Formats: sequence, C-alpha cells, structure tokens
Amino acid sequence: MNAGDARKPVATGGCQCGAVRYAFYAPLENAHVCHCRMCQRATGGVFAALAGGAPANFGWTRGTPSYFASSNLAQRAFCEKCGTPLSFKYNAPEARMYTTIGSLDHPEDAGIVKQFGIESRLPWVKFCEEVPAEVTGATPDGQEFLANLRSRQDMVPGEESGES
Repeated sequence: MNAGDARKPVATGGCQCGAVRYAFYAPLENAHVCHCRMCQRATGGVFAALAGGAPANFGWTRGTPSYFASSNLAQRAFCEKCGTPLSFKYNAPEARMYTTIGSLDHPEDAGIVKQFGIESRLPWVKFCEEVPAEVTGATPDGQEFLANLRSRQDMVPGEESGES
C-alpha cells in the first residue's frame, strides 16, 4: 500500500514527529498487551500494547519506517527521526501486522482482549486483571516456536549472538 491507496482507512496512526504514517483498511483485530522482556525493551515500557490485522489491510501512507530484526523470527518498525516504536510482525507470510496502540490516532478504539508474556509482567502492573492471560510457551506449539527464537536485542552491531 502507499499514499495513493484509494481504499478508505478505518484506523490510522503514525510517529510523534509525523514523518511516518500508516492506515488499516479493515477493523483492527486482536488488540493485546505483551509483557515479555523483548516487548518491554522494544518499547522502553512495561509492556507493548498492539493491535493489527492482515498485512493486505495495512499500508504505510507517509514516509518509510526503519526496521530492527528483534529476533530471527520478527521485525519491529520505528521512525528513524523520532524513535517512535510503530509496529511488530513475525516473518511468516501469514502473520498479522501489529502496530503500537499508542501510535494510533484513536487508541481508545483498540480495547485489549488478551495479555501475553505474563511470566514477565512486573508485579506492580495492575490494570487489566480481568483480561485473559497466557504464559509464553505454555503450549507445545509455543514451546516449539520459542525453541527456535534467537533474540537480537542485545547484539552489538556486526556481532552474531545466539541468546540474549
């Protein structure tokens, strides 16, 4: 998608300096928070709040974000000019595109439906106890997925590291 996309956006957002903007062309799905250490570090916050949808229903509408491969399985987009964390997407073609709820123009429209990574939730974070929660890797599929994960968040540029 690009700035010339003729579809009507249903949700929009962007970075704090306005250099990078995006749009969703279908209702947001699976708004959630993730408390895992990777998301904490990626956002500089106590969790990542994300909402998204199918990549075909998403487009960058102004500017081009920079990307950081935070692991061998996912990339995170951010504004190179102001540093705003903008998106998260696993590398699998069928994976959803998620944007940070805080970067949405109307974050109030993205009520969370689940919490992930609760094993890393800080004990003083109390705000959505009624929302279903899940421990990372609690299922056999989750354990298999994590067995292949190699964090790149602690890597020195040019250095290949297996673990963080």
